[in-house]
Amino acid sequence: MAPGHRAQWKGFLKVGEVSCGVALYTAASTAERITFNTVNKATGNRVNRIFVDSETEEPVPKEEQTKGFEIDDGRYIMIDPEEIAATIPESNKTLEIEAFVPCSEIDDVYFDKPYYLTPSDRVGSDAFTLLRDGMKRAKVAAIARTVLFRRMRTVLIRPHGAGMIANTLQYDYEVRSSKTAFEEIPKLKIEGEMLDLAKHIISTKIGEFDPATFDDRYERAVAELVRAKLEGRSLPKPKKVQVSKPNDLLAALRESAGLAGKTTEQPKRTAANANKGTGRQSAARRAAKTATPAASQRKVG
Repeated sequence: MAPGHRAQWKGFLKVGEVSCGVALYTAASTAERITFNTVNKATGNRVNRIFVDSETEEPVPKEEQTKGFEIDDGRYIMIDPEEIAATIPESNKTLEIEAFVPCSEIDDVYFDKPYYLTPSDRVGSDAFTLLRDGMKRAKVAAIARTVLFRRMRTVLIRPHGAGMIANTLQYDYEVRSSKTAFEEIPKLKIEGEMLDLAKHIISTKIGEFDPATFDDRYERAVAELVRAKLEGRSLPKPKKVQVSKPNDLLAALRESAGLAGKTTEQPKRTAANANKGTGRQSAARRAAKTATPAASQRKVG
């Protein structure tokens, strides 16, 4: 990694008897986001956080604070942080690969935090490259386990450019079932013009995944608010999004597709149009009858 980037973890990547030294670097950071302090409105001074006893309302110094698990309303089992630390499995600093799984089987709802995985030294580069290229060719990812940041974690490792990406994974009990979230969605069947218009709108918006084009509108709006406050001006209120109602959905689709005020139905055949067509057919028949016998009997090719 470039100078200034510090590894979050160093250890070994191991499968069977093949192993290499590796390092994990944070792949995503919120350090650049705008942050705020809590301030006393009356004085403009920053507010410090103080822990107080919920009953006596007296401040509790840090050295007198400990962890507690609530077993009943207002009753706690006290557990010292050192006792918690003692229950954590001892880390051998090894990402032990337990299985390789097809990339198509990975459900990214389990993804937690991403890290860049690189060789930690030149000695292990050959083994690292062998694993990376072998996984890339087989189109698989590796499932590994180790103690990371004082907790046993399952990690998904995938080839990524010249290195690999290691995603810590949520445990199954941490991921809520989609059935509960989706159970109240009504079962509807959309077809006909509405579905055709939706497909058309989607086709006009087809693009490529380019994170560089993503705009953090919240961060930009907050920065603009800070500037406005400094300059003593107010900001215009944002327009509210109008929810498309079922009765207006077709009109909204037509407007999105640039067909507002138009209809997608085929024009009806009028008597005049029908006569025009009949006239053309009659003229074609008369021309065929007047063709010379030599022309009509001429072979093609």
